[in-house]
Amino acid sequence: MIKTRLNMNYFSKWELILWIGSVFMTAIAFYLFDGKNYLSLLASLIGVTSLIFNAKGNPFGQLLTIVFSLIYGIISFTFAYYGEMLTYLGMTMPMAVFALISWLKNPYNGNRAEVRVNRLSGREWGVLWIVTIVVTLGFYFILGYFHTTNIIPSTISVTTSFVAVYLTFRRSPFFAVGYAVNDVVLIVLWILASREDVSYLSVVVCFLAFLVNDIYGFINWRRMERRQAQNS
Repeated sequence: MIKTRLNMNYFSKWELILWIGSVFMTAIAFYLFDGKNYLSLLASLIGVTSLIFNAKGNPFGQLLTIVFSLIYGIISFTFAYYGEMLTYLGMTMPMAVFALISWLKNPYNGNRAEVRVNRLSGREWGVLWIVTIVVTLGFYFILGYFHTTNIIPSTISVTTSFVAVYLTFRRSPFFAVGYAVNDVVLIVLWILASREDVSYLSVVVCFLAFLVNDIYGFINWRRMERRQAQNS
């Protein structure tokens, strides 16, 4: 029988500190630089919460990612970051649905609160990079057609997002690396946006928090991978 094992000690002290610190930093940045766009605050809080569950390999994190993608797509539309909007609504959100299904279908040792870590073959990595190049070139012309603001970093964001969502679906620890690189790109994008509207600095701080969480996510997934390998 498959069970979901959660208890009061599910999160370590470090994980609780990381989550609380991320929420606090995000909320403070919102009230300092924005104070009006509560949709942005909601997206940020849902985002940092999803990451701490994703770092544990918990499918609930993917459910929160679906909600975050929807809200973030709306926010991106307001600044004509059509690349971000198309990426999150047309790729990240649908792939999060597939990832949710994949994680639920592959629990570790019957525990749905932890997914079984997967290791990709060299051939699959090769196919992934070929498809990534095709996706990048395709989206560059699509974003150009829509006159996307800051098209180069927007295109790079599509690239890193595609790699991240695919690796998430395939349950590879390196999905967190993909998202961490994507966080850096998004920090640059929203810094550029904040030059015209200082309220977007709150989004910059949000993705700084995301970066720290994704780095931790990779570290923890590698621990999970070693532990699962030893136990089996």
